[in-house]
Amino acid sequence: MIIGILKAVNDARVAMVPETVAKLIGKGHEVWVEQGAGEGAFFSDETYTAVGAKVGTRAEVLKKAEVLLSIEPPSLEELRQLPAGSCVCSLFNPLVNTELAEQIRKLDIRAFSLDRIPRTTIAQSMDVLSSMASIAGYKAVLVAANILPGYLPMMMTAAGTIPPARVLVLGAGVAGLQAIATARRLGAVVEAFDVRSAVKEEVESLGAKFVEVEGAAEDQAAGGYAIEQSEDYQKRQRELIHQRGSQSDIIITTAQIPGRKAPLLVEARTVEAMRPGSVVVDLAAVSGGNCALTQNDKTIVHNGVSIVGDSNLPAKMPAHASKLFGNNLLNFILYVFQDGKDNLDMENEIVKGSLV
Repeated sequence: MIIGILKAVNDARVAMVPETVAKLIGKGHEVWVEQGAGEGAFFSDETYTAVGAKVGTRAEVLKKAEVLLSIEPPSLEELRQLPAGSCVCSLFNPLVNTELAEQIRKLDIRAFSLDRIPRTTIAQSMDVLSSMASIAGYKAVLVAANILPGYLPMMMTAAGTIPPARVLVLGAGVAGLQAIATARRLGAVVEAFDVRSAVKEEVESLGAKFVEVEGAAEDQAAGGYAIEQSEDYQKRQRELIHQRGSQSDIIITTAQIPGRKAPLLVEARTVEAMRPGSVVVDLAAVSGGNCALTQNDKTIVHNGVSIVGDSNLPAKMPAHASKLFGNNLLNFILYVFQDGKDNLDMENEIVKGSLV
């Protein structure tokens, strides 16, 4: 197959790094890369040509590729120009971008949304959401530590003893667990909250205290995600988070529900009860935010507390994020297109789950 890699317009990451491209070429595929596609992640065009890829303009890549790879979806205009039967692999997020999904269904192409790959055992090596969430959780702690006007670990000096910072992590999925591990490595005292009781052991194994509200609804079929809770539960949940959050130096929020607005976990009163200089990092900003005061893609200061609304922290670590994303994508391509782009197993759960 001829595989094309597009440059992201609003993201520093690239869908595949040269190391991964070399593996595709080793499998007999021809790879075209848009000029400058890897620059944001510190991979020059020469590093791609060195492994056997061909570099061309965006128009050339769009015209030649049978399977198109991109961090961001190509524009609808570009999708309409693709030859019939083309395949596109990207982060379409069809549960949110419903209008784009509807338009795609009218085209004679196959669009695979990598964020909809089922979270099953066989698909673990293709799970771009988990790879990116791990980076986000790690980076969130570093962002908060950089803003916090003090130490994270306890410091004993001749000038006095500084107590450790208190960190509250809301949501103990992949991002939350990585945030817990990173904050603990930096010496903070960490508490974590999640509606899923099954993650308690994981939280405690990382050295954090698990905080829970009894009576949470859980669904094993939710693919590891939290589900929407009753109003009574949400009220008790917000009260507990207010108590814990108001005593924290850093709050990191990661809770999201696929296709729905992010649950409100941190109320304005909680932020206003926090000490000046404290930090909230909201990884759910793009879907409304877990904090009532979050503004997407902005850092604001309210009552002396910094609130960072950033759902795309992986793009702040583009080199490693691109490598992991590319490895996931390589495994997806080798699995889904093993018999070519025209012989897809439409009954396969990974194909069905990711096809827009």
